Amino acid sequence: MNEPFDDNYWMQQALTYAKQAEQLDEIPVGAILVKDNQLVAAGYNRSITDNDPSAHAEMMAVRKGGKALNNYRLIDCTLYVTLEPCSMCAGLLVHSRIKRLVFGAADAKTGSAGSIMNLLQEPKLNHQVEVLGGVLEGQCATIISDFFKRRRAQIKAAKKAARNSNEL
Repeated sequence: MNEPFDDNYWMQQALTYAKQAEQLDEIPVGAILVKDNQLVAAGYNRSITDNDPSAHAEMMAVRKGGKALNNYRLIDCTLYVTLEPCSMCAGLLVHSRIKRLVFGAADAKTGSAGSIMNLLQEPKLNHQVEVLGGVLEGQCATIISDFFKRRRAQIKAAKKAARNSNEL
């Protein structure tokens, strides 16, 4: 029997999907849905491309996973995502009955798996999700922070070019 892949392996796979989002000039977040040590589905951010505020990496992977497993309940599945889920995605994970979430970088602004709130383990809800954060945290944080540094530099350059063209 083959040895099971570990959390680092699956997070590395999620990072490849984050890079696909980045190629579309999307916020580079990737997600992988795994069951029984097998890839079920994957997704990456497509909100800008699809003009859909719900098209987060987690949403894309869970939607595909439900279809692949022919079930809206993703019992015994683990979701690997490069960035801590927001409240919308955390709610999705609760409703889909995901067993476990593994994320890379924490999100101090919208993270709902422990950073600003912990929706996934809220005892008042009908399902709680096991959570492990910080897997390949450095790589996951770097891809996000580098993206936003580039974006800020692009915005600054565009403003400067606009000012220069107005001066002519």
